Amino acid sequence: MTKEYIVAILGATGAVGTRLIEQLEQSTIPVKSIKLLASSRSAGKILQFQGQNVVVEEATPESFTGVDLVLASGGGSVSARFAPEAIKRGAVVVDNSSQWRMNDNVPLVVPEVNEEALKNHQGIIANPNCSTIQMVVALAPIKAKYGLTRVIVSTYQAASGAGQSAWEELVAETTAHNAGQEMHANILPVKNAEHHYPLAYNLLPQIDVFEDDGYTHEEWKMIHETKKIMFGDKNSKAVKVTGTAVRVPVPIGHGEAVYFETEAGTGATSGDIQSILSKAPGVVLEDNPKEQLYPQPINAEGKRETFVGRVRPDLENDDSFHMWVVSDNLLKGAAWNTVQIAERLVALNLVRVPESAVNNFSED
Repeated sequence: MTKEYIVAILGATGAVGTRLIEQLEQSTIPVKSIKLLASSRSAGKILQFQGQNVVVEEATPESFTGVDLVLASGGGSVSARFAPEAIKRGAVVVDNSSQWRMNDNVPLVVPEVNEEALKNHQGIIANPNCSTIQMVVALAPIKAKYGLTRVIVSTYQAASGAGQSAWEELVAETTAHNAGQEMHANILPVKNAEHHYPLAYNLLPQIDVFEDDGYTHEEWKMIHETKKIMFGDKNSKAVKVTGTAVRVPVPIGHGEAVYFETEAGTGATSGDIQSILSKAPGVVLEDNPKEQLYPQPINAEGKRETFVGRVRPDLENDDSFHMWVVSDNLLKGAAWNTVQIAERLVALNLVRVPESAVNNFSED
């Protein structure tokens, strides 16, 4: 008899949470029952799962009693509070926040890239940053064939990456500007920052807070997450990674201009790279300059795949290339990758918390 799972979605009413519900409905996971959990202000709302009304409950530690799988997208502080409670009650947590990504006890997983890391989980599996996910999906098959020594990325990240409220503010700003009215910014680039700037008709070269070295935390995350996912060490010296993260006035869908260097002397050509990408799991190659075919966020919205185009050699450096990578940041960058991880946990019979793991995590 096929085992069925009791699944809880933490942060069920947010932009990612509602998509988690949709992706879970379409997944291969046999769901016995579902719990939709959120903050007290959202408790009592009614959402649907597989055609049935489900009442949203306020999340408490006791909410996870009897639960097998938790798909969490309630933010870092929420995950810090509730993930350890879920583990104590025997639930495996797939977490979409940044809370656990750099924890050495937590695998950071993109199934197309490092599924094997799931075998060592201690009760929590972290979903990487949305901008990191699509980049490593595109880079992984190239690394497997030709090696990878350097990555330089410039991102063009959608408003929804900063949450539903940022998306709504972009719409309000656009409406105000088109009506000749003053635009009011209260969220971007960072909600708790001293200054806020409009995103409509603008570009913001700041995503998250600035670190002491002048990089934003978003850029820091892309650097160290890429190393952890692809090389097994967040501080790996095997590859050099750097980047600039920019918020753009697009509702959904991140774009990335990625420069990468393969190992010297491999003899790889753009055609070789295109051929590899055309067969890579989770990748759709859209690359025909003569027909003006290249990935666009408006076309990626609502799709699970990562789209790659504009593959071309660097004209100044041997064994080096450029490509353009686009994905729906709320699906492959968040909800779908989370559910995809859960699917693989089920398929590999890894939905269980090791006894030794219960005390590995705390809010610290």
